[in-house]
Amino acid sequence: MIKQKRYSFHAIENCNMCGSKSDSHKILGKRLNASQGKNPKKKTGITTTVVKCTNCGLIYANPQPVPYDIQDHYGVPPESYWNENYFSISDDYFQGEIEKLKTLLDFKEGMKSLDIGAGLGKQMIALSKAGFDTYGFEPSKQFHERAISKMGIHPEHLKLGMIEEIDYPENHFDFISFGAVLEHLYDPSSSILKAMKWLKPNGIIHIEVPSSDWLIGKIINLYYKLKRSDYVGNISPMHEPYHLYEFALQSFKQHAQQHHYEVAFHEYYVCQTYMPKIADYILKPYMRWTNTGMQLCVWLRKR
Repeated sequence: MIKQKRYSFHAIENCNMCGSKSDSHKILGKRLNASQGKNPKKKTGITTTVVKCTNCGLIYANPQPVPYDIQDHYGVPPESYWNENYFSISDDYFQGEIEKLKTLLDFKEGMKSLDIGAGLGKQMIALSKAGFDTYGFEPSKQFHERAISKMGIHPEHLKLGMIEEIDYPENHFDFISFGAVLEHLYDPSSSILKAMKWLKPNGIIHIEVPSSDWLIGKIINLYYKLKRSDYVGNISPMHEPYHLYEFALQSFKQHAQQHHYEVAFHEYYVCQTYMPKIADYILKPYMRWTNTGMQLCVWLRKR
């Protein structure tokens, strides 16, 4: 039986990252609250408008769909997503990020880290092995419970709740991570600024988000346009994985300039193309060359 989900819709007046007026932003098209496939015009459901900020490149849903109960989105047992192997952690998990972090941070044993949206706590475990004193919080009751019962995360180090509800002392952490989290939050700007308060001066925030410049997304939109459809493939406003935003590097640069931090490093990850494998031989090198991969990773430093 499919659980009924209820939403309210909030109109967006300004870009969340740069603050520019939404009435000047470009309308890209409509997005359905289901997998759209090749012909979304033949599917039923609820749609919302997808818009791109003409100033910083942020892509977002307007109006923004907000669930009546956040557990409608995230209150799902991890086993329904992944098999038992997901509860194991490989030796190289998050190691590339840790190596990069140690080039940006004057690392000392026992530095404090915070994982926002900790999930099953895998990143906390990897950072603990690397010498960090690790903490985190997670909005899903099921994930929070499994992180403690199956992954061995200490209950005092993992809070249950959303960023709007959670608090820590100011200037408390050396490293904070939003790994594949920020695109799910309704107010990314205030979430970054709240994390900055918790961060020590010269500390680092790691953020990995969907890129608004993803080449495959543009190819999908071109396909829909050629079919004379006003749908787009950007974001997934009301279904898994419940994305609300796609970010450009300029989104972070302008936000940093306004709020007195800096983008210390950035890179793009190619990831999957969802295209025929033969096309990957051309598309993947091209995305690496043009910085049009699926994911944007930024490292922010508190001044």
